[in-house]
Parts: sequence; C-alpha cells; structure tokens
Amino acid sequence: MSEELLSLKGVNLHLNGNSILEQVKLAVHRGEIVTLIGPNGAGKTSLVRVVLGLLKVDSGQVQRKQGLRIGYMPQKLQVDATLPLTVARFLMLAPGIRRPAAEAALAEVGASHLLKRPLQQVSGGELQRILLARALLRNPDLLVLDEPVQGVDVNGQLELYQLITRLRDRYNCGVLMVSHDLHLVMATTNTVVCLNRHICCSGHPEQVSLDPAFVALFGDQASALAVYNHHHDHAHDLHGKVIPDSSHSHGPDCKHA
Repeated sequence: MSEELLSLKGVNLHLNGNSILEQVKLAVHRGEIVTLIGPNGAGKTSLVRVVLGLLKVDSGQVQRKQGLRIGYMPQKLQVDATLPLTVARFLMLAPGIRRPAAEAALAEVGASHLLKRPLQQVSGGELQRILLARALLRNPDLLVLDEPVQGVDVNGQLELYQLITRLRDRYNCGVLMVSHDLHLVMATTNTVVCLNRHICCSGHPEQVSLDPAFVALFGDQASALAVYNHHHDHAHDLHGKVIPDSSHSHGPDCKHA
C-alpha cells in the first residue's frame, strides 16, 4: 500500500444548524486519484474545505501526513475586468514565487504561450490550466481539484484529465478531485466516492455502469453521467435524508447504521 496522505474518519459537520457531513470516511494515498461525486448540496465543497483545513469538523478525525503540501485548484476565479493583471503576475502573487517558477509551472501544463497574456483574455480551458499551474507551484504531495474542467468543452476536458494523470505521475502525488464528468475520468480514477452528506458508496471505476439507484439520486443530471455499478440499500428524500428503499437490493458497498 502506498503512503497515506490524508484520512478522514467519522467526520461530522454542521453549519448554521444544518447537518452537512455525516460520518464521512475517506482516504487518499500517494499516486492515487480519488474522484468525489454527488448531487448539488451533497457537501462536496464543504468536504474540500475540511480537507484544506478551512472548516473545523464537529467530531471525527482528520489526519494529514506530517508536512503535507497541498496544491488547491478552485472551481472558479472571478477577476475584475479593469484589473491590469497578466498571467505571469497572477502566478507570482503566490508567496515566494518568482518568474522562473511561474514559467516552469506554465510549461508543465502546456500554457507557456500565455505568460504575458492578460488574465481576463484567456479562454475557459486556458484559465483552468493556469489555475492548475498555480496549484503546482507548491510542489504538492496532494492536489485538491474542485471541478477542474468547469466551463471547458468536451475535447478540452479530455485533455485536462489526461494532463492531471500525467502530473500525478510526474509529481508522484495524490489527487482528490470533485467532478461531474466520471465518464471521462473513469479510465484513470482509482477510487470513486459517492457523497450525499454521508458516503453512499465507493468503489473502483471499472465497475462503472448506469445504476438505477444512482439515476434516481441524480435525477435529470444522471443522463450526462456514467457511474460505477453498485447497490444502494436506501434512497434520499428531497432534503438528502436517508429513507428505506425496499426496491433496491442490499449490497456490501453501501450500508448505514
């Protein structure tokens, strides 16, 4: 087993009186890509913030490798259109980063030609590469990527996922990725985790199929997803709470106390 970088055990989180995460268990190892999926409001962003140390859990354990370096790629970036900011200058806003390091990071993601470009003039796919380059500046042990292909066309999405895999190999790092595009990432994802406040199920992506229980969970979004084959012993109401569902077989991958 490769080195464990991150471990969450029995994590519970409440915000404004609402239960956001319930008994979440998750681990990421060096060299592993873990893809986190779930419907809107499932707690994915909150889980990412817990991993980054931006939210303190109510109970449970969050363990990080000593000295763990995390490179974070946010879901989106808003930049004032009137702000005079080149790509190079944007990367150099990170503490301790000088131009040679910014240039090297852009080269890693195939975006050297954007160095002098105003940040407001890059395309969606180019911006995602820039954000990925910024995450690499820390020489990370763990990359945390929140919807890394948002706003990118299908061809660009495939290229970005392939790039993420190469970077995983290049840096020998772990990757925790939030995605709605499992049909594109399943070839290189090691573990898929389905979150809906709690961990509904997790498994290897070679088991991917259109599971009826998952289609019911995602509703209209499910038609755009390919998901791994698993069995739920429950369903969720409109508020995400677990309710018994006798129509689904009881499988070993998804149990609740």
